[in-house]
Amino acid sequence: MKNIVGTWRLYKTAAHDDAGKPMHPPYGAKPRGLLVFYADKRMMSVLCDSRNELAAGETVREYNSYCGNYEYDGKTLVTHVDASADPKRVGGDQTRFTHFDGELLVLTQKPRLWQGVMQHRELYWERIADAPVD
Repeated sequence: MKNIVGTWRLYKTAAHDDAGKPMHPPYGAKPRGLLVFYADKRMMSVLCDSRNELAAGETVREYNSYCGNYEYDGKTLVTHVDASADPKRVGGDQTRFTHFDGELLVLTQKPRLWQGVMQHRELYWERIADAPVD
Protein backbone atom coordinates (compact mmCIF):
# COMPACT_ATOMS: atom_id res chain seq x y z
CA MET A 1 0.00 0.00 0.00
CA LYS A 2 1.42 3.37 -1.03
CA ASN A 3 1.47 6.06 1.62
CA ILE A 4 -0.84 9.01 0.93
CA VAL A 5 0.44 11.15 3.83
CA GLY A 6 1.75 14.37 2.31
CA THR A 7 0.78 17.48 0.40
CA TRP A 8 -0.69 16.99 -3.06
CA ARG A 9 -1.42 19.45 -5.89
CA LEU A 10 -4.23 18.86 -8.38
CA TYR A 11 -2.51 17.79 -11.59
CA LYS A 12 -5.52 17.27 -13.88
CA THR A 13 -9.16 16.23 -13.91
CA ALA A 14 -11.22 14.13 -16.28
CA ALA A 15 -14.84 13.02 -16.59
CA HIS A 16 -16.91 10.80 -18.83
CA ASP A 17 -20.51 9.61 -19.09
CA ASP A 18 -21.78 6.03 -18.72
CA ALA A 19 -20.87 5.31 -22.37
CA GLY A 20 -17.29 6.57 -21.89
CA LYS A 21 -17.85 9.81 -23.83
CA PRO A 22 -15.68 12.64 -22.43
CA MET A 23 -17.52 15.33 -20.46
CA HIS A 24 -16.66 18.83 -19.28
CA PRO A 25 -13.68 18.44 -16.92
CA PRO A 26 -14.40 18.90 -13.21
CA TYR A 27 -13.43 22.39 -12.04
CA GLY A 28 -13.17 23.63 -15.64
CA ALA A 29 -10.31 23.82 -18.08
CA LYS A 30 -7.96 25.28 -15.45
CA PRO A 31 -8.54 23.32 -12.23
CA ARG A 32 -6.52 23.99 -9.10
CA GLY A 33 -6.46 22.25 -5.78
CA LEU A 34 -4.50 21.24 -2.72
CA LEU A 35 -4.96 18.10 -0.67
CA VAL A 36 -3.12 17.40 2.58
CA PHE A 37 -3.12 14.12 4.46
CA TYR A 38 -1.54 14.29 7.91
CA ALA A 39 -0.03 11.31 9.73
CA ASP A 40 -2.52 11.82 12.59
CA LYS A 41 -5.37 10.90 10.17
CA ARG A 42 -6.61 14.46 9.57
CA MET A 43 -6.99 15.82 6.06
CA MET A 44 -8.08 18.93 4.18
CA SER A 45 -9.00 19.51 0.57
CA VAL A 46 -9.59 22.68 -1.48
CA LEU A 47 -10.51 22.64 -5.19
CA CYS A 48 -11.60 25.38 -7.56
CA ASP A 49 -12.13 26.41 -11.15
CA SER A 50 -9.38 29.01 -11.49
CA ARG A 51 -10.23 30.47 -14.89
CA ASN A 52 -10.38 34.26 -14.90
CA GLU A 53 -13.73 34.12 -16.68
CA LEU A 54 -16.24 31.37 -17.34
CA ALA A 55 -16.92 30.34 -20.94
CA ALA A 56 -20.00 31.69 -22.71
CA GLY A 57 -23.11 29.98 -21.39
CA GLU A 58 -21.53 28.77 -18.15
CA THR A 59 -23.08 30.14 -15.00
CA VAL A 60 -21.57 28.08 -12.19
CA ARG A 61 -17.96 28.14 -11.00
CA GLU A 62 -17.12 24.93 -9.15
CA TYR A 63 -15.55 25.23 -5.69
CA ASN A 64 -15.21 22.66 -2.95
CA SER A 65 -13.44 22.48 0.38
CA TYR A 66 -13.72 20.24 3.40
CA CYS A 67 -11.71 18.65 6.19
CA GLY A 68 -12.02 15.87 8.71
CA ASN A 69 -10.63 12.64 10.07
CA TYR A 70 -9.92 10.00 7.44
CA GLU A 71 -9.56 6.24 7.08
CA TYR A 72 -7.52 4.71 4.24
CA ASP A 73 -7.10 1.00 3.49
CA GLY A 74 -5.03 1.30 0.31
CA LYS A 75 -8.05 1.39 -2.01
CA THR A 76 -10.83 3.30 -0.28
CA LEU A 77 -10.50 6.70 1.39
CA VAL A 78 -13.30 7.79 3.72
CA THR A 79 -13.27 11.28 5.22
CA HIS A 80 -15.61 11.99 8.13
CA VAL A 81 -16.37 15.63 7.30
CA ASP A 82 -16.47 18.02 10.26
CA ALA A 83 -16.11 21.32 8.36
CA SER A 84 -16.96 22.25 4.78
CA ALA A 85 -17.80 25.16 2.49
CA ASP A 86 -20.98 23.15 1.79
CA PRO A 87 -22.86 22.85 5.12
CA LYS A 88 -24.76 19.79 3.80
CA ARG A 89 -21.49 17.78 3.86
CA VAL A 90 -20.78 18.42 7.56
CA GLY A 91 -21.42 15.29 9.61
CA GLY A 92 -21.34 13.03 6.55
CA ASP A 93 -18.70 10.92 4.88
CA GLN A 94 -16.89 11.59 1.60
CA THR A 95 -15.88 8.27 0.06
CA ARG A 96 -13.24 8.16 -2.68
CA PHE A 97 -11.72 5.20 -4.46
CA THR A 98 -7.97 5.37 -5.02
CA HIS A 99 -5.34 4.01 -7.32
CA PHE A 100 -1.98 5.22 -8.55
CA ASP A 101 -1.07 6.10 -12.13
CA GLY A 102 2.71 6.03 -11.78
CA GLU A 103 3.34 8.49 -8.96
CA LEU A 104 -0.02 10.28 -9.40
CA LEU A 105 -2.74 9.59 -6.84
CA VAL A 106 -6.06 9.15 -8.66
CA LEU A 107 -9.30 9.71 -6.72
CA THR A 108 -12.67 8.64 -8.09
CA GLN A 109 -16.12 8.46 -6.58
CA LYS A 110 -19.44 6.84 -7.32
CA PRO A 111 -20.98 8.29 -10.50
CA ARG A 112 -23.14 11.35 -9.88
CA LEU A 113 -25.75 13.27 -11.80
CA TRP A 114 -24.25 16.38 -13.40
CA GLN A 115 -26.41 18.55 -15.64
CA GLY A 116 -28.77 15.64 -16.24
CA VAL A 117 -26.06 13.08 -17.17
CA MET A 118 -24.36 10.49 -14.99
CA GLN A 119 -20.77 11.66 -14.62
CA HIS A 120 -17.71 9.59 -13.67
CA ARG A 121 -14.97 11.88 -12.27
CA GLU A 122 -11.25 11.33 -11.92
CA LEU A 123 -8.99 13.71 -10.04
CA TYR A 124 -5.22 13.26 -10.51
CA TRP A 125 -2.92 14.53 -7.75
CA GLU A 126 0.87 14.91 -7.67
CA ARG A 127 2.77 14.85 -4.39
CA ILE A 128 4.59 18.15 -3.88
CA ALA A 129 5.78 17.87 -0.27
CA ASP A 130 5.67 15.93 2.92
CA ALA A 131 2.80 16.76 5.21
CA PRO A 132 3.57 19.52 7.69
CA VAL A 133 4.72 18.18 11.04
CA ASP A 134 2.63 19.10 14.07
